[in-house]
Amino acid sequence: MCSQEKMYVVVRDDLTIAQKAVQAGHALAEYLLRKSPDWTNGVLVYLKVDDKDKLYALKNQLLRHGYDCVWFNEPDLCSEITALAGLGNNPFFKSLQLLD
Repeated sequence: MCSQEKMYVVVRDDLTIAQKAVQAGHALAEYLLRKSPDWTNGVLVYLKVDDKDKLYALKNQLLRHGYDCVWFNEPDLCSEITALAGLGNNPFFKSLQLLD
């Protein structure tokens, strides 16, 4: 069964533009490989948080409230969390700003 849900990718805003693009791609790829290989390339929304602390807090909120997500830790940045991806609407994504 193919999913028509929105895919949300959240990336740290304290990264360079190039790093944001790469890290967002890593998070999306991780989600698709682990959770939803049948996602039909529907709506894709890129969002941002200020830094790694905000991203960790978001990840923990999502998990604590039962929302499925996958995050990426970049080996070249001391394995820091850099981005996460999640499928479906939830109130935590709605409060974030679009990545610019």
